[in-house]
Amino acid sequence: MRLNPSLRGIAVSALLAIDIHLSKRLGVCARASSAWAGARSVVSLLALTGHALTWIGGTLACLIRSSTEAGQEVLINLLLALVLDILMVAIVQKLVRRRGPWEMSPGLLDCVVMDVYSFPAAHASRAAMVSRFLLSHLVLAVPLRVLLVLWAVLVGFSGVLLGQHHVTDIACGFAIGSLNFSLLETLSGGDFSACVTFIDRATLIRNRRNRGRGAEKNFHTR
Repeated sequence: MRLNPSLRGIAVSALLAIDIHLSKRLGVCARASSAWAGARSVVSLLALTGHALTWIGGTLACLIRSSTEAGQEVLINLLLALVLDILMVAIVQKLVRRRGPWEMSPGLLDCVVMDVYSFPAAHASRAAMVSRFLLSHLVLAVPLRVLLVLWAVLVGFSGVLLGQHHVTDIACGFAIGSLNFSLLETLSGGDFSACVTFIDRATLIRNRRNRGRGAEKNFHTR
């Protein structure tokens, strides 16, 4: 049985109206005059922990310092997952072009990672993807696993508190992030191993050069 198109349109409009109304009510840190305006800096800092540049920069720094093949493989997978998440969210945002409930302009850091629209929420997508990735690749105690999931939820909903996203933006962001992780796990075959082998060879060549320089220095010293 098919619904009348007019009834379907009315139902969708009603759900969107509820979403916008609820999102504006929950935007308690959106303005300087908002109810929780004093907590805006704390919520913004929480949102920053889920920003793309934060995770890409941290992953690259750890990858440079990593000396084990297993560690390099995990970090490369995480880096590719972050890039995939940025591209997927940017494509959907470009197609939907939905603005936030408070019509805020995106910041400079958001423009760098192409996070300029509200739907889906990039922070929520990245938090869901990263949390699932870390839970899958790291052996964590139960309290740490609970804290990781709690962090993902708080980072996702920080966008609603700041007035940048609707509730449905967050929900769809969580879904897309989880989908990105599943897609990465499905495709994580020989390509990642090839990257790890390349880095391992580069590290071996660098170590040989350093040893050669050290031997040459010792020879001249004698």
